[in-house]
Amino acid sequence: MPSDSSFDVVSRVDAQELDNALNQARKEIAGRFDFKHSIASIEEAGGTITLLADDTLKLKNVWDILQSKAVKRGIDLKAFDPQPPEPAASGHVRQKIVVRAGLPKDKAKPLLEAIKGAKLKVQAQIQDDQIRVSAKSKDDLQKVITLLKALDFELPLQFVNYR
Repeated sequence: MPSDSSFDVVSRVDAQELDNALNQARKEIAGRFDFKHSIASIEEAGGTITLLADDTLKLKNVWDILQSKAVKRGIDLKAFDPQPPEPAASGHVRQKIVVRAGLPKDKAKPLLEAIKGAKLKVQAQIQDDQIRVSAKSKDDLQKVITLLKALDFELPLQFVNYR
C-alpha cells in the first residue's frame, strides 16, 4: 500500500452536461410564447456561449433560462463569466458568456495559502491548471476538502483522482 494519498483540486465543467443544458434551454426558448416571432438563440463555440436576442429584456430572459437549465444539470454558475451585452446587427443584442475551465496560477495561490494556513500535515503544489494535495493521512486530505468547500471561492471546485 502506498504511504502517500493524494487528490487534485480542479475547476472544470462537464462538457456533456453543458451541452445538455444548452439544448434544453434552446428547446424551452423555441416553445415559449413570449419568444414567438422574435430572435433568440444560444450558440456555443470554443468555451464561449453567445446569446442573441431582440432586446435586453429578452436577452436577460434567455440568460435566466440558460442558468436554470445549467443548475438542473449540476453545473455551478460560478463557471460562467458573463460579459457585458453589446449591440449586434439589425438592432439585436448579443452577450458572450465565457465558460471558465482550469485554475489559473493567480486564482490558485489563495487556495494554496488557505491549505498551508490550516497547519495540516499535507503538501500542496500547483500543477498546470490544478492543485495536487498529498498527505500520509487520508483524514488530513478529508480536512483539506472540507476546508476548501467552506471557502466562498469565485470558481467552482471539484476534487478528483482521490487515492
